[in-house]
This record gives sequence, C-alpha cells and structure tokens, in this order.
Amino acid sequence: MKIRDGFIAINKEKGYTSHDCVKQIRKLLGMKKVGHTGTLDPQVTGTLPIAIGNATKFIQYLPKSKSYIGQIQLGIRTKTDDIQGEILNKKEWPILSNNQMNKYLNNFRGVIQQIPPKVSSIHVNGERAYKKALKNEEFELKPREVEIKELVLKKWDQANGILEIKVSCTSGTYIRSIARDLGQILDSEGCLLNLKRISSCGFHEKNSIKISELSNLYEKNEPFIIPIIDALDHISTLVLTNQEELNFWQTGRAIQFDASNFVKSRSFDYKKPIKIINNENNLLGMGFINEEKTTLHPKLVLNAK
Repeated sequence: MKIRDGFIAINKEKGYTSHDCVKQIRKLLGMKKVGHTGTLDPQVTGTLPIAIGNATKFIQYLPKSKSYIGQIQLGIRTKTDDIQGEILNKKEWPILSNNQMNKYLNNFRGVIQQIPPKVSSIHVNGERAYKKALKNEEFELKPREVEIKELVLKKWDQANGILEIKVSCTSGTYIRSIARDLGQILDSEGCLLNLKRISSCGFHEKNSIKISELSNLYEKNEPFIIPIIDALDHISTLVLTNQEELNFWQTGRAIQFDASNFVKSRSFDYKKPIKIINNENNLLGMGFINEEKTTLHPKLVLNAK
C-alpha cells in the first residue's frame, strides 16, 4: 500500500488509550508524523480519528462536533464520575416517568456551564488534573461553556436507575459531568456507566476500523486512509487556475483578486477558512479572504502533487 497523507477512522475498543492507537499506527506504517484528534478515555469505545503525515496540519480545520451513546447509573457517586472509580456515596433515586426524566434533561440542553471531572486532562497550574487527582491533591476546576446540540433520552430503566442517552455536543464536553450533575439535580447521585462515541470531527463509527484489523488491511493492500480533502467537505472551496496565482500561493504570498463572484453565491464569513485546490482537484492548502473581498491570504500551504 502506498502511504499518503490522510486520516484513519479507528473504532477504538475498550482498554486502549488514544496513544496506544497512535503508537500502533506509527509502527505499522513506519511513520513518525501520526496524531489523534482528541483523546478518548481507555474505557470509552468508538470513533477515534487519527491523522497521518500532512493531515496532522489540518486537524484544527475538522468539524468540532461529537456524538455519543451513553448509559448513566443513578444512585452512585464516584471519585472519577464513572463506574470504574472509587465509590464515594450511594443514594436512592426518585420515581420518575419517561416524560419527567426528559424534562430534567432540559438542564443540559443548549449552551451550558459545565465543570469537568477532576480526572480530566485539563491543565491546572501546568499539570494535568487527573495527575493531581491521583495524588489526592485538593483543587477546583472552573466551569466551562459547552454546547449540547442534541440530548435524546433513549431509555429509562426505573428499577435499576439506568438511563440511556444520545448526545451531540461541541468538543470539550464531558458526558461524565452530565451523569454526575444529573444525579445532583435529582437529589441522588450519578456516574457514567458506559460510553461509546459514534462520531467525531466528521468521522463516523459505521465507517471506522478496529485497530486489530489494520495489519490485515495493510498486508492485503486494501485502502483505509481517507484523503485530507475528503475530510474537509464542510469547508468552502476555491479553485486556483491562473499560473501566476498558483506561483504566488506556493510561495506563501497574498493574491489580489476580485472575490465577489466567489462569495455572492453562498453565505460567506470572511473569518472562516477556505480550502484551496487546483484544476486537478489537488489540495493546495487553506486560506482566508479579507473582509473587503479583494485578497486571498495563504494560511497553510502544501505543494501540489
């Protein structure tokens, strides 16, 4: 298989860390330039996009939304806000209908303030929060604004205090925090029982590959790398055809041109990046058009292939 720049959508199994997946892909492909688009806890399964080669430069341009299917266990509070952690307290949960439970979930829909779990990877005074938690250090995390775009109650098991939810949210949202906070709102306790990420950064579980399957695909020379340009479908495209413009682009110089025809047919935000391609549909990089719509400024430049 010819190695090229792109993304691999991994279907991470329980027990693997995100770095485990990166390490195995580096070894398989013989490449150092491999990175993930955001950590996925060892106990969480599902979609983990991995960037290889020049794709690592484009991680910041991928869609930010993520989707999960999770189960919340009421009646239990743990040190880590998930069921694997040390149990700190147990408390009965209230008797609720599906409609009542759904109304309580309104507390988490839309733009909310959320305090991350203490075992998160957030930096606190130059050190990861989870490392401080492991040393039993006392510290507080500040609330952060996140957006829950969709929160669906899929199932409510009153007898066992378990609810299943589907969540679509912005990057940086912690489902463990939803579990913990829901327990408090219900005058009970709560922790995350199970979690699977079904989509991340535009990649979906149905199109992802288990890390254990990669070696076999590689040996059979079957494609499993998603081209960078395919992962940027959500971004507007500008085609450069003039050789002088192409020369300017590849040397990182701003290009003077009338962008009015480009922007008039779409809802255009000059603050957002656009992807630049040539006539052969080769990705040349990312750029920005100025507010006056007169200049294209290179932001990330690749050599045409």
